[in-house]
Amino acid sequence: MTIFPGGRRRAALALALSGVLALSATACGDDGSGAGGDKGTEGSGKGKITFWDNNGGVRTEVWKEIIADFEKANPDIDVEYVGIASKEVQSKYDTAIQGDGLPDVGGVGAAMLAGIAAQNALEPLDARIESSSLKGKLNPGMLASVKSAGGQGKLFTVPTSASNGVLYYRTDLFRAAGLPAPTTWSKFYAAADKLTAVDKNRFGYTIRGGAGSIAQALDSMYGQSGITSFWNGDRTTVNDPKNVAALEKYAALFKKNTPAADVNNDFTKMVAQWDSGQIGMLNHNLGSYQDHVKALGTDKFRGIPNPTLDDGTRVQVSNPVDGLGLFSSSKNKAAAWKFIEFAASHASNSKWNRSAGAIPANTEAAADPWLAEAEPTKLGAEVLFSGKATIVELPYYLPDWNTLSKADNEPGFQKVLLGKSTAKEFLDHLAEQLNAAQAEWKQQNR
Repeated sequence: MTIFPGGRRRAALALALSGVLALSATACGDDGSGAGGDKGTEGSGKGKITFWDNNGGVRTEVWKEIIADFEKANPDIDVEYVGIASKEVQSKYDTAIQGDGLPDVGGVGAAMLAGIAAQNALEPLDARIESSSLKGKLNPGMLASVKSAGGQGKLFTVPTSASNGVLYYRTDLFRAAGLPAPTTWSKFYAAADKLTAVDKNRFGYTIRGGAGSIAQALDSMYGQSGITSFWNGDRTTVNDPKNVAALEKYAALFKKNTPAADVNNDFTKMVAQWDSGQIGMLNHNLGSYQDHVKALGTDKFRGIPNPTLDDGTRVQVSNPVDGLGLFSSSKNKAAAWKFIEFAASHASNSKWNRSAGAIPANTEAAADPWLAEAEPTKLGAEVLFSGKATIVELPYYLPDWNTLSKADNEPGFQKVLLGKSTAKEFLDHLAEQLNAAQAEWKQQNR
């Protein structure tokens, strides 16, 4: 399935396949006869399975703990761990689908779910959940989110966690400058100015200009404009004049209140820079909370939900729910499902989300005491589930949303930061792509 006019995704995929080596056989659950439409088999429920971590290097340690726990409880199953960096995981899955190299189980975030499901690579999990120990134990909102994201009305992943946009700020720097907490956008911009002293290498903010920049830009746009829906009929609101004005103001922070290096910074570089420098504020999500604790302790920073408008109105874009998918080509689905069920259970889900600082999908894990002790996670959960915020639902159901919202437009956003393009030009181009994608998706799903 393609959502780009002229089959641009098919052409891009063919080009990627011609230039990227196939993943090695050891990274596959089996030497199966074909991904995509391959139905695989249930297998014996024993033996070896392969698991791809979609945030390898960042969450490797906790996953290895969970795998060790699983193998102790299931000594007849061996789990091979393969860590893949988050910025590479979609291309790895696309390559593996075409090259018969998929794992048995893999981490699949909602942002890439529709694109993988559209290639018939994922097993629907509704019936397995219904007859498992997970029945009634998974957050209904997260279940609804991943079902919507899959674009086919089925559960293609077991949700494991949700995140939330967080504004981290240095409480020590704010106290020294006599500044209030940046709870509103006007306070945010005032703090960015007051905390900046370029000649002393001090900056009020660090902006994400590299990989993953689009989601953060969208969050800042809708948060400031107060627009509450991504669509107005079948036309996107991303280039609404209020959003254009919001992006102009946000992008103007670059180099004025941020380091120049930000234009290329992905989240790891941005987080490391904030943790080690004299920068007042950072937008990220709950996933970096533990990094900040390790670097700064708990007395030099706070993590609060993204700012509101001055009247208290809170609008934010949806954050993709992460989950575990069972790949259709697996030759040992029974063993693979046992691993997914174990990983989403109370103890394992609590362990993973505590390490990540994320909101657990398992409702028993979400009631564990650590959640109340991690302030950003507690506040994020309150925002998501209290009904006090308007969530602008991003169109994860579009099969190429992940590509369109990342690699396809990140260079365009960098041009805006560098003054080589206007915010309006960038958003008009993005809107054109989105409107075409929506029209094609509706045509294909009549």
